[in-house]
Amino acid sequence: MRKIIGLMLVLSVTFTLFQPMQSLAAEKNSTELVRSAKSAILMEKNSGMTLYDKDANKKLPPASMTKVMTLLLIMEELDKGNLKLDEMIRISEHAASMGGSQIFLEAGEEMAVKDLLKGIAVASGNDASVAMAERIAGTEKAFVEQMNEKAKDLGLKNTHFENPTGLPAEDHYSTAHDMAVMARELLLHDAVTEYTKIYDDYLRKGQDNEFWLVNTNKLIKTYPGMDGLKTGYTSEAKYCLTASAKRNDMHMIAVVMGAETPKDRNADVTSLLDYGFGQYEGVKLYSKEDTLKTIRVTRGTPGDVHLSPEKDVVILKKKSQKKDQYDTELKIAKGTDLPMDKGTHMGWVIVKNKDGEVARVRLETSDKVDKAGFFQLWQRSWKNLTSHQKF
Repeated sequence: MRKIIGLMLVLSVTFTLFQPMQSLAAEKNSTELVRSAKSAILMEKNSGMTLYDKDANKKLPPASMTKVMTLLLIMEELDKGNLKLDEMIRISEHAASMGGSQIFLEAGEEMAVKDLLKGIAVASGNDASVAMAERIAGTEKAFVEQMNEKAKDLGLKNTHFENPTGLPAEDHYSTAHDMAVMARELLLHDAVTEYTKIYDDYLRKGQDNEFWLVNTNKLIKTYPGMDGLKTGYTSEAKYCLTASAKRNDMHMIAVVMGAETPKDRNADVTSLLDYGFGQYEGVKLYSKEDTLKTIRVTRGTPGDVHLSPEKDVVILKKKSQKKDQYDTELKIAKGTDLPMDKGTHMGWVIVKNKDGEVARVRLETSDKVDKAGFFQLWQRSWKNLTSHQKF
């Protein structure tokens, strides 16, 4: 759970780094990187900077890229502890009836969450997606409501879902930009790439109904650093891909929608990623493991609360650019509501230069904070009292 709490206290640190990405915005379309896709975008995950776009806000059917949002809601439930990887899920008649891409689940069959995740991430299983939707929300319809609520929370104004699979449906659409934002949020859950980067694997290994999974994203095997995320195809949507690839301190997200063939789709994604990794480099200011501030919560336990960035704080620069000066501000909440879960939103890490803001990352609690009990509060009061006495 992430909460935005109270007013903010500002702390500043100055770094000598590089010129802002905003100055490069006019250059991003100077070369035609995408030849087949109707819509495309290249975004760097850590900084959130858009490096290239082509009609990135055009509403189009996302096909099975829809499952980026399905996977996001699954990963959130796992992080909250509401779902366990080894939990066995019983497959309903409805889930087993899904057409399109599937892992051929049978009604009444039981399968572990971790294997259903493989089925979604690797083989784009519609049946696995609906089975997980029903487990999380009770019904597929209720899960779709959660999908649309999450899209709203992420500020996605050009996305609406009618199902968790991407099967053709009226009023089911998204954009390249919105898909990139969803992918960026999904990649905050590091464990997801343990599934999305699998090229092939087996379900029900050694059983009579053993099933071989092969990733629908063939770039997993051929593009250096590729770790996901999700392909899509219907006759209306054509060939789509939300791809992610990581090298050093940069994690690129490339989305293409509406390419004519799989070869065209992969060529467009490769062109975008080659441009990003070839022209830019990242400078990591802080790791998500760093404690940037420790605050005292008088009625909490522990009393000292460590605050860290939600993800690595990275500034991008074009390889040809010179150094520039940046300021980092920590905006920290003054008020707190207890208890606080690990990951409670407590402010922002904001990086600026003379032209304005170039990066903003959430600042959050590194551990869970409970309400202190009466005896703990009494001990603290007594310690404070005796530490100020003079003898």
